[in-house]
Amino acid sequence: MCLWNNPGNDTTGVLSRTRKLANTSKELLGADVYHYHSKLMMKEAKTGGKFVWHQDYGYWYNFACLYPDMLTVFIAMDKTDQENGCLQILRGSHRCGRLDHGVVAGQNGADLKRVAALEEVLDTVFVELNAGDALFFHSNLLHTSSANVSQRRRWAILSCYNTTHNSPHEKIIHAHYEEPLQLLDNEAVLKTGVNRDLNGKDIVVKTDGNYVHYFS
Repeated sequence: MCLWNNPGNDTTGVLSRTRKLANTSKELLGADVYHYHSKLMMKEAKTGGKFVWHQDYGYWYNFACLYPDMLTVFIAMDKTDQENGCLQILRGSHRCGRLDHGVVAGQNGADLKRVAALEEVLDTVFVELNAGDALFFHSNLLHTSSANVSQRRRWAILSCYNTTHNSPHEKIIHAHYEEPLQLLDNEAVLKTGVNRDLNGKDIVVKTDGNYVHYFS
């Protein structure tokens, strides 16, 4: 996994600045938003591992965000299904508030007893997507994904948006609100095409549990 705070001007940066993504996020959250960070999730064929049940705000709470007024846009780059480890969600779990998180199978996961209780009363949904489909979900939504046991990769870009009133109160890892997002027309992605210009883009790679910053 790698992530970046500054959207930049490459194809991924253009994507996260489109009105379709940013304005939809604003509408869902009911407040102005900024680009918190984006990340590339790469589940390779036969090797992509499982992610335990968690909430994004389970992490972001510890990154100095006071409120869960945040969301993620999961954009499938490949067809995602149960065989190659598609996203699974507990429908309606965002209403439960932030759950305690701790180390679960070597990952930062939600309280297993509470998750098990919620599984008894909420529907588990397998989010099967075609390439180009997107899912918008709240930062308190419980989600997981199984290992990729198929012969196909499962890549996805996740663009995360925070409300401008919820800028982290400490300087930790992800972006603070500084200025309004420079929005682009939805057609800008097609017009840009494959653009690998990483100038000014900060890349954060997680290695052995530590975050390492690379600046271009």
